[in-house]
Amino acid sequence: MIRKFISGELGRCALAYSSGAVIYSLLEIAFRGFTHWTMTLTGGACMTLFYLAERKLHNRKLWLRCITGTAIITALEFAVGCIVNRKLGWNVWDYSDRRFNVLGQICPLFSAIWFVMCIPATALCKIIRKLGSGSGKPSWQEPQA
Repeated sequence: MIRKFISGELGRCALAYSSGAVIYSLLEIAFRGFTHWTMTLTGGACMTLFYLAERKLHNRKLWLRCITGTAIITALEFAVGCIVNRKLGWNVWDYSDRRFNVLGQICPLFSAIWFVMCIPATALCKIIRKLGSGSGKPSWQEPQA
């Protein structure tokens, strides 16, 4: 039943979202000692968008896929930060003390961290495609019904 659900694109996106939400939350708890529900949602959104981009870029160099993932994550981090930190005043994070930060929401240090994190995320995308293909090989295209 799970394999049937995952065989569709919606199911694979749901798996990417769930994986990103859980993994990011666990990483944040491990390194910061806590997380915020908005970061769980953002982690899921980042992984889903990265999964969709990775489908198109799977045959490109790893560094290019990681740059793409970094751009996705950094853009979402900035957008969410401007809403939850600046507009709503929830103070979920603040990079104001980091060099070259932009409005305290993004900075080069964390963009570099996102670049490195895209390496295992790429492997996760491959696993999701493999689970969705119903075969032993990753599926780059929608399975035939």
